[in-house]
Amino acid sequence: MFRAVVPARFASTRLPGKPLADIRGRPMIQWVYERVAASGAGEIIVATDDERVAAACRAFGAEVELTSAAHASGTDRLAEVAARRGWNPRDVVVNVQGDEPLLPPALLRQAAALLGADPGADIATLGTAILALDEFLDPAVVKVVRRADGRALYFSRAPIPWHRDNAPGGIATQRNFAGALRHIGLYAYRVEALQRLAAAPPSALEQAEKLEQLRALSLGMAIAVGEAVERPGPGVDTPEDLERVRALAGAAP
Repeated sequence: MFRAVVPARFASTRLPGKPLADIRGRPMIQWVYERVAASGAGEIIVATDDERVAAACRAFGAEVELTSAAHASGTDRLAEVAARRGWNPRDVVVNVQGDEPLLPPALLRQAAALLGADPGADIATLGTAILALDEFLDPAVVKVVRRADGRALYFSRAPIPWHRDNAPGGIATQRNFAGALRHIGLYAYRVEALQRLAAAPPSALEQAEKLEQLRALSLGMAIAVGEAVERPGPGVDTPEDLERVRALAGAAP
C-alpha cells in the first residue's frame, strides 16, 4: 500500500490560481485527484496553502490538509503532512504534482512498486526516452543519467549524456541523443528520506540547476530510476500549456 499527496499552490507565478483552472468543466486539481484515485493509492491527500483550493477539493470529496504558505516546494508540503499524520518512517508516499492532469495512473503504481522492490533506495522516480533533438537540447526538459544498477547518477537541464564526437562544432552541431532519458517529475519517497530531504538546506548543485532532486544526490541518497511504462501527457506551467491540455483532455478517459 502506498499513499499519495498532491501539493497544490494557488499563487503560481506564470499561471495564478492554476489548481482551479477549468478543464472541460472540472478544476485541474480534480483531474489530478481522479488520476491518483485510479492508481489504487491507499490514501490520497491534497496539500494546499489556500482555502479556495481546499474548498474546491472538498466539494468533489477529496481529503485536504492546509499547509504553511512559507514552503518553498511541494516536497516541504509533503513533509509537513507526513509529520502531522505521524506516518511510519518506512512508509511509501508518492508526490504527485498538482499540474499533471493527464498523468497515467500506472506511473504512480510503477514508482511506488519500484521503491518497494529496492530496500536500499530512498526515493524512486521515472524517466522516458527522448525522441527528438529539440527536446534533448531544451533546458526546460530535465534529463537523467543512470548508474549501471539503475539508480540516478545525475539530473541536469543540460543535454546529457553528451556525445562529444558527434558535435565537433559545439552544441549547434549535436545530432546524437541516443540513450537520453527525460525525467518525469514524479517521486516515491520513504517518509524518513522525505523528512531528511526537507530538513536539509539547498545544495550548490540544486541552486545552480534549480533541481531539488540534486539535493538528495548531494546528501548521498539513492534514487531508483525506472523507465516509464507509459509516456505521460503534458503538464501545465503556462496559459499555452493549459490550452493544449484542454484540447487533449477531450480524448482523455
